[in-house]
Amino acid sequence: MPLPPIPLQRLDGSEFPRDALQGKVLLVVNVASRCGFTPQYTGLEALHRQFGPEGLVILGFPCDQFGHQEPGDAEEIARFCQVDYPVSFPLMAKCEVNGEQAHPFYRWLKQRKPGLLGSEAIKWNFTKFLLDRESRVVDRFAPQTKPEDLAGAIQALL
Repeated sequence: MPLPPIPLQRLDGSEFPRDALQGKVLLVVNVASRCGFTPQYTGLEALHRQFGPEGLVILGFPCDQFGHQEPGDAEEIARFCQVDYPVSFPLMAKCEVNGEQAHPFYRWLKQRKPGLLGSEAIKWNFTKFLLDRESRVVDRFAPQTKPEDLAGAIQALL
């Protein structure tokens, strides 16, 4: 099953090449710079460095829908992710993950892997979706699930 034909945009506004995701294991995370879970950036970067060469791609989607914890513009978010929590995995354009204005990619993810009791809503920052090499959404992890706790599930898909 291929990824849906939904354009993805990088934080800097440039188009993200969808072909870079073909045949890859994906970890998709809605991120925020002023959240109690923000230190997870460190764990996400560690996963990226460990498993990226084997085919893992982490996509971070900054989102300000939860407690106004990502209030900055693209430039501020980029600066934060260079200075405070340096990351080298791709950051996408700031977006919404719930509601009428939810990014179409997030609508697709939530339909394929609803959360607790079948709810599609994202509950908080750092909710994680894991997709296999065939673009199937195989799991959804709560914000409190630490990135390092995903290593086994990621390795199994690689």
